[in-house]
Amino acid sequence: MVVLIVMSASVMHFVENKAQPEKFADIPSSMWWAVSTLTTVGYGDVYPITPMGRFLAAVIQFSGIRFFALPTAVLGAGLMDKLRSRRRPLVCPHCGGEVHSPST
Repeated sequence: MVVLIVMSASVMHFVENKAQPEKFADIPSSMWWAVSTLTTVGYGDVYPITPMGRFLAAVIQFSGIRFFALPTAVLGAGLMDKLRSRRRPLVCPHCGGEVHSPST
């Protein structure tokens, strides 16, 4: 993930630096854009304006979804399954079996 952030920041610095020298001044300052884009936060304070920069930003955004957002959903679902399997079944105080509906 760190490599993806550094590579994205480097590419955007070289593509956008001439058009926006104050926003993409160097690679470390471009890393702010890369982190906010890859983590799908996207504050909107720094964004590419050149056609090549916009195209690369779209590719990088999809990479962020693939590497950050989707694994988070998979890990969350796995955690919920694990917690659900650890839950003890409720026991009826009268018969000792699983809880059942009272007979009418």
